[in-house]
Amino acid sequence: MNNPNTENRSILASLRGVIPVRTVEFAEAMQIAELQAARLLELTDCTEGPISSAVITELPRIVVRREPLPTSGMSYWDGHNWIIAINSDEPTTRQRFTLLHEYKHIIDHGATDKLYTGTTRHLADEQAELAADYFAGCALMPKRLMKRAWGQGVQRPAELARRFWVSERAIDVRLTQLGLTAPRQRCAPPSTSRPTQRRRPTYYRQFSPSWLASPVLEGVPA
Repeated sequence: MNNPNTENRSILASLRGVIPVRTVEFAEAMQIAELQAARLLELTDCTEGPISSAVITELPRIVVRREPLPTSGMSYWDGHNWIIAINSDEPTTRQRFTLLHEYKHIIDHGATDKLYTGTTRHLADEQAELAADYFAGCALMPKRLMKRAWGQGVQRPAELARRFWVSERAIDVRLTQLGLTAPRQRCAPPSTSRPTQRRRPTYYRQFSPSWLASPVLEGVPA
């Protein structure tokens, strides 16, 4: 019988193992996010259908809390577990997206300084948010399954949203990323709002309208 702690460590280690030891450009960081999403689906046997939230919520040392929040979600290490807090007032489809987004921040722990260095267009923190959005989109709406559905004639955003358990907005963005539709409007820059004081290092999630494409925590296990 598999040890769940070993399983969780193995999944995290495998996803983190994709990250090079060197500093990367943001375009490569986005490619890494896509590869990590594909590997997560493979490791959890979610290759033929929408990924279940249980893939994340049932991992050891991951505690998911749903409660009213000023943002879509946040994640932090409390000394014993990774806490992922999700805004309970938002639709279930948005909560699913937030869960994957926050898990990407957990994966990135210890490597943000190599993955996100900032540019004149996006600060390093903004890049981390965009990459987390992209990871969530790739995991929830895998390229192969999206293109298969499209080729089978399932092309209405509402129908695709039902098939992949996501919002129509998420479908619109993913279709544009995959080159299946043109963008409806020019994308707005991501929110840069951040809390001014923190008792512990925390990742706060603000939904980024576009997915182009944190602080390092000390003493946190893999």
